[in-house]
Formats: sequence, C-alpha cells, structure tokens
Amino acid sequence: MGLYLNPGKKGFETILNGLYVDKTGLIDYVNGTLDTPLKLTSFSRPRRFGKSFAAKMLCAYYDRSCDSHSLFEGLIISRKDSFEKYLNQYDVIYLDITRFISTGADICKVVTDIQLKVIEELKGAYPDCVDDAEQILADALFHVSHQTGRKFFVIIDEWDALFREAKNNKQLQEEYVEFLRGLFKGGTATDETIVGAYMTGILPIKKYGTESALTDFREYTMIEPLALSEYIGFTEREVRELCDTYHADFDKMKQWYDGYSFSDIKSVYSPHSVMNAVIFKKYKNYWKSSESFTSLKEYITSGYDGLKDAIVFMLGGQRIPVDTDTFQNDMTSISSRDDVLTLLIHLGYLAYDERKGEVYIPNLEVTDAFKTAVKGTKWDEVNKSLSQSEKLLQATINGDAELVAEALELAHETCASSLVYNDENSLSCAILLAYYTAQNSYEIFRELPTGKGFADYAFIPRRDTSKPAMIIELKYNKSADSAIRQIHDNRYDGKLKAFSGKILLVGVNYDKEMKGKKRKHHTCIIEEINGELR
Repeated sequence: MGLYLNPGKKGFETILNGLYVDKTGLIDYVNGTLDTPLKLTSFSRPRRFGKSFAAKMLCAYYDRSCDSHSLFEGLIISRKDSFEKYLNQYDVIYLDITRFISTGADICKVVTDIQLKVIEELKGAYPDCVDDAEQILADALFHVSHQTGRKFFVIIDEWDALFREAKNNKQLQEEYVEFLRGLFKGGTATDETIVGAYMTGILPIKKYGTESALTDFREYTMIEPLALSEYIGFTEREVRELCDTYHADFDKMKQWYDGYSFSDIKSVYSPHSVMNAVIFKKYKNYWKSSESFTSLKEYITSGYDGLKDAIVFMLGGQRIPVDTDTFQNDMTSISSRDDVLTLLIHLGYLAYDERKGEVYIPNLEVTDAFKTAVKGTKWDEVNKSLSQSEKLLQATINGDAELVAEALELAHETCASSLVYNDENSLSCAILLAYYTAQNSYEIFRELPTGKGFADYAFIPRRDTSKPAMIIELKYNKSADSAIRQIHDNRYDGKLKAFSGKILLVGVNYDKEMKGKKRKHHTCIIEEINGELR
C-alpha cells in the first residue's frame, strides 16, 4: 500500500463515517466499461460536486491490496451482478494532481515528479519488473503487466489542475498532455496494461481546435453528462430522503440548491451545499468559500460583446442562448461571450438546457453569488436595482405606488440597456431584477402573455412568511388604472385560488414618450383586496 500505488480504502472509509449519500451505482457503470473500447472515462463537474468522493470510492473498490467487502455492504453496488467480479481485483494508480502541485518545489517539474514518484513505488512492489533507470511511467506499467499479467486501473483526480494553476504555461500543459497520451494512447501496450481509467476535474478535456487532446476518452460533462447525470449531484429523491431523515426543510433546499437539469434527470442539487444545510440547519450561499468564486467577477466583467446584458437578463430570471462548441476547455483561450458562459456552466454558476441550447442561473444560492460578484463591478445601475430590491418590496407592501414606479423604471432601463425597451423579455427581466430579494419569501410565477399583451406576475408567499400575495400587470402607453382593471376583468386567480389572505394588485404603465421628450416613464397603482378576486 502506498501513496500512489494501491493507496487502499481509508479515504472512502472516512467519507462513510460522515453524512453519506449512496452513489456507488457509479461503480457498476464503470464496471461495464472495463476492458472495452469505453474503458477510459472522463467525468467533469464543478468544484464541491463530489469529484474526489467518487475517486476515493473507486479506489477502495478496485484496489487489490485491501478487502473492501464490509465497506460496501448494504450499498447499491453490493446488489449488482458485477460487484463480486471486480471487487479488489486490480492494482490502482491514484494520482491527485493538486497534491503534486501543492507539495512540489517547482510546478514546472510536476509531470516529471508524477512519473518518478509512481515508478519508485512500482519498483518497491515489483522489483524484478521495473528497471532502476526507468523514467517513463507508461513503460514501467507495461513491463509490470507484461511480466505478471496484472492490469492497472488508473484514477486521476483534478486532472485539469495544471491547466488552472499554470494557465499561461503552454509548454507545461503540452508536456502534461503528452504524458497522458503516453498512458492512454491505445494499441496493444495500453490494452495489455490498462483495464480502465477514471479521470475527474472541473473542466472537460482540453481541446485543440475541434479535437480533444485525449480522443480515446469518453467524456461526461455538465453540458452532456449522458448516462452519468444522476451522479453529477444529488437527485430530488436523495434530497427528500435527507430532509426526512434529518428534519430539514425540503422547500428551502429546492429553492436554494436545485436548478441543474438534464434530459433524463430533471432536478439535480448542489451536493456540498445540501450537506452543509443539513448539518448546520441554515440555508444560505455556501459558494462564497469556493476557490472558483473569487474569479466569478473577473469572468463576468471581461468585456465581451453582449456579456453584461446576458448577465443582467439572467439575474432577471431569463434564459440566454449559447453556443458551447467554440470553448477550448481551458481558462486562457476565451474569446467571446459564449466562451465565458460555457466556462460558467462547467464551474456550476450556470445551468444548461441542452434541448434548447440555453443557459440560466439555477437557484437562489448561485443568484446570490452573482449578486455579490456584481457588487464589486462598476455596473452602477445594476447594483442600484439590486440594492433597492428589499426597499421596493416593502414599498409595494406598504402601498407606496410612486416609489414602486421609480424602482421599476430603473430596473427596466437596466434590462433594456442594449435591447428593445418595450420588448417582452426586457419587461420580464425588469420585474424579476427589481424584486430580486422577493425570491426569499415568494414563489414567483410568470403568466404567459396572449396576443400582444405583456407578462403578468403572481407572487405567492412561501409558507414560512406572513407577506401578502401580489399580482403585477404591465401596460404600455395606456394607464396603470387599465392594468388594474385588466386584473379584475381577466380574474388572474389561477395561482391564488387557495389563498385567502391579503392580495395586492399592482398595475404599472410605461410610456414611450412624456411631454414630447423621449423618456421612459412609469406610473403605478396599488390596490389591496382580501381573498379571491371579484
């Protein structure tokens, strides 16, 4: 048992000693790829989405130096047909790239350090197979396999750490890619040596143009997770079970940490944040301590055409189309708005709708992270709208129509900075941006418009608040009074039938011109009723 060759099961034992959600079904999937053309797996996910947990789990399962039967007893994998067949059957090479970077004296020598340190352990385990002068890891592994018949399962955790920590050192990156190609280049040598590999990181495998640097790997990413989507984070079933077991508030979990959605799994939650909420019984933004959070402001203020408008629109609850194909899977080859948005998908700050090709901010936690990042920018009008949000909500509840009109006008101008002012999406953005903090105490429903009408909104109080319900109706070049009448005439009570408390009707009108001058002007009327609309 060593640091890199067969490190054992202790890492996974420690994980099981804490709060654990059973993700051992991933082992069964990987078992199905062993010694097949799909045996090389790359599974990228955001920081704190369980990447290292999975790597340690696989190590404990495959490592032939230990007996892991009791460790997996009762877990999902123990009920699978493949469980006994592959349990503790292989020599495992475990490479945590961040460890090599942090403990090495010179990051430029990391690739050399990796090979020499693993070869040193191979010499100790197989002294008759590895020559003292050997410096190439792929050759050392081949000699062991060729002489003993044993195969290796290779685990590389945080594979992309060099691309993040030495993002401007192209020579080192190319040396690292060549090292990986040497390990997994295919052909008879690799087939004889490698039974399978599992590589994890934040970024997908580096691309050069349109080609992956490691073409033999099957990739599973935040954009296309394929069969591994349920292992990206926690599923809704898993979160419900946690909430039931530990008496946590499922509705708040969903509000704060849900929002990632894939073709076969519609609700995926941020696992680290859910665990913290369960342990500390507090629902808040746990991303602020993440390393990637410190770079969020840098990415969103990088100045590419249309990027600021896209961020503002998404803060206003909208979805934005994105082309993910041009992203080169590194942090230095970014050349467009779409590259930034794609990077943010991989970092977990945006969710991706593969069917529509759109990105959006997934939940309240990430929205809060964006708000914090925006505070450090020179986006004065955006900051002003966000900072006034709580005041606007209270003004609405208090019936201060003039203040509400002013705040909505500011938000509308912010959302329409380079867009058609009376565009429906701009208006929708204005409402949700202006009422940003209302997400904490309301479920907000957008009523789809008909004909040429604009969006209506229903604000339904969450069960732990005593706030009134609200309906907001917008009109263009008419009057706030006509908006109120339309609410009554159309009986917008579909979302409010079960609500018997106070309801605020908020009618807002915006004029394209006022007194012959080109000026966007909003007026507002607020009416209070009780119970069902009459």
